[in-house]
Amino acid sequence: RTELALKGIMSSGGAEDDIPQAERKTVTDFCYLLDKSKQLFNGLRDLPQYGQKQWQSYFGRTFDVYTKLWKFQQQHRQVLDNRYGLKRWQIGEIASKIGQLYYHYYLRTSETSYLNEAFSFYSAIRQRSYYSQVNKEDRPELVVKKLRYYARFIVVCLLLNKMDVVKDLVKELSDEIEDYTHRFNTEDQVEWNLVLQEVAAFIEADPVMVLNDDNTIVITSNRLSETGAPLLEQGMIVGQLALADALIIGNCNNQVKFSELTIDMFRMLQALEREPMNLASQMNKPGMQESTEKPARRENPHKYLLYKPTFSQLYTFLAASFKELPANSVLLIYLSATGVFPSGRSDSEGPYDFGGVLTNSNRDIINGDAIHKRNQSYKEMHCLHPGDLYPFTRKPLFIIVDSSNSVAYKNFTNLFGQPLVCLLSPTAYPKALQDQSQRGSLFTLFLNNPLMAFLFVSGLSSMRRGLWEKCQDYLRKINRDIAQLLTHSRSIDQSFLQFFGDEFLRLLLTRFIFCSATMRMHKIFRETRNYPESYPQLPRDETVENPHLQKHILELASILDVRNVFLENTLDDY
Repeated sequence: RTELALKGIMSSGGAEDDIPQAERKTVTDFCYLLDKSKQLFNGLRDLPQYGQKQWQSYFGRTFDVYTKLWKFQQQHRQVLDNRYGLKRWQIGEIASKIGQLYYHYYLRTSETSYLNEAFSFYSAIRQRSYYSQVNKEDRPELVVKKLRYYARFIVVCLLLNKMDVVKDLVKELSDEIEDYTHRFNTEDQVEWNLVLQEVAAFIEADPVMVLNDDNTIVITSNRLSETGAPLLEQGMIVGQLALADALIIGNCNNQVKFSELTIDMFRMLQALEREPMNLASQMNKPGMQESTEKPARRENPHKYLLYKPTFSQLYTFLAASFKELPANSVLLIYLSATGVFPSGRSDSEGPYDFGGVLTNSNRDIINGDAIHKRNQSYKEMHCLHPGDLYPFTRKPLFIIVDSSNSVAYKNFTNLFGQPLVCLLSPTAYPKALQDQSQRGSLFTLFLNNPLMAFLFVSGLSSMRRGLWEKCQDYLRKINRDIAQLLTHSRSIDQSFLQFFGDEFLRLLLTRFIFCSATMRMHKIFRETRNYPESYPQLPRDETVENPHLQKHILELASILDVRNVFLENTLDDY
């Protein structure tokens, strides 16, 4: 590589002897670092995707080499321009790889601060136009690098809720794709246009817009903020368990997705993260040498994001999470998936007799929601049954099932006496709301952004910022009251209280109760299957049908002038 670089200079008129030794060494060192960085980067693909410890030292080494490479090209840019013929797109490639490293570090650690670092490198590429000359070269593979950079940048911006930047990037990407397909008659035109369609649908998935006075859209974040979860008050006796690991599984047919994230997965992962803080405030720029250090505050729970996993993939990740779960910790399993119903009649009512949710198979899915099997006496194979989770109830387990067959998990049995809770979505929604399912589940929206979900079921599609903030304040008050109801209940199952000490789980539980209470009071949610359920069951009169909570929901509806959407006669005894 080095010889080739130097020979290229000779053929353009210079003699090899004319190159000073120091400059020759600069080119040699650069080529060494470049090769080493590529080798390490490619090796990341071979690391196991599960297990939290094996990969860290390898990532550290890769970061170190990229740090040296980035600084080296900055310090020796002149020599590398003259003697190596360093092009701007090559600098862009290095920056893009660093952005990818930070993004993958975020995926491995769930630490949102690394998203900010990825964003800063991806932004620098765009601001400094590193890829601008690519279009002048007659090499389609270089243009594809540029398009992939845009797609990766969009994912990071979506995760950081930088929607204004996303819209600019989508426009630029659209122009780039048009230019690419016009110049090179390629076969991947359809795929790239699909990328554009996916991201456009993803941006528009939120059913309600919050507007500033000048009608620009307010970007709302749904990560845990300092004031997010209701505080524990004196006299609340709760467990000391902490949420340490989560599996977020998306396997819904026809749901909006981008990259390997469905909209439900995207919403749930944000409900399990704190607001990102900037690493730059704690680190030296470019911020890479110490990037493996942890920011000084409580970490986010670790997450695995599994898009359309097969049963064996799901079970492997589940077993890895279970194995590495620390003492006094909770494992959360979130399933957003198409329901699989039992097709044969069964005389027994065991954990494999009610169906479950879909796992991916390599054959086509027939007949949409219902999966049929050849022999009625066998159980569904491409399905996660409640019984499949039984072995993992040996440790504290918190399960959320968002599916048309979520009730299969109502027939759970707590075999080992460990804390165990299942929050289960409605299995059907009133007809008036059904057409929204492509844009994400209403149940998951309630767990991620309860006010937006409340506005949506109230028939509102936009709202002024001032009123939105007033309602958010009121919702915080409702959450505090729900926390009181839950902790003061005399008949509630202890599992709920054992999980209530963790901020993330506390917020999910209070939002679940708010969701359930709202749906039970809503005029068009009239069938039992329209309501969320839980295992163990909550005492209704003390939680989801509590008159005090119902009064609050009507008050929130009054603030929004939508009280007519809700039933009032539930309060006759109040």
